[in-house]
Amino acid sequence: MYGHMTPLLKSFSALSDETRMAIVEQLMEHGELPAGDLVRGSGITAPAVSRHLKVLREAGLVAQRADGTRRLYSARPQGLQLIADWTLSRQSFWQSSLDRLEAALTEELE
Repeated sequence: MYGHMTPLLKSFSALSDETRMAIVEQLMEHGELPAGDLVRGSGITAPAVSRHLKVLREAGLVAQRADGTRRLYSARPQGLQLIADWTLSRQSFWQSSLDRLEAALTEELE
């Protein structure tokens, strides 16, 4: 359909999964964390978290670094900026849609 996925499509695809979105949110809120901290309390197995982290790394949303035998993960601002830039570039679309909605609601209330 699209040939190879563009970075933006990879980002949206990676974040479309609830678990992956939660991982990115957790990393954004708490900063760099070992994979074990991402597993704790989630009800998700360590291998499943590893698979989710791989998808997020391949999409450029998460970075991994080694610290001895531990692997530490962090959100990549550059990857998340891609999504923010796309959203802001469509601001006029969103604003005109909201303006039309406001006009329709105002007309309906009158």
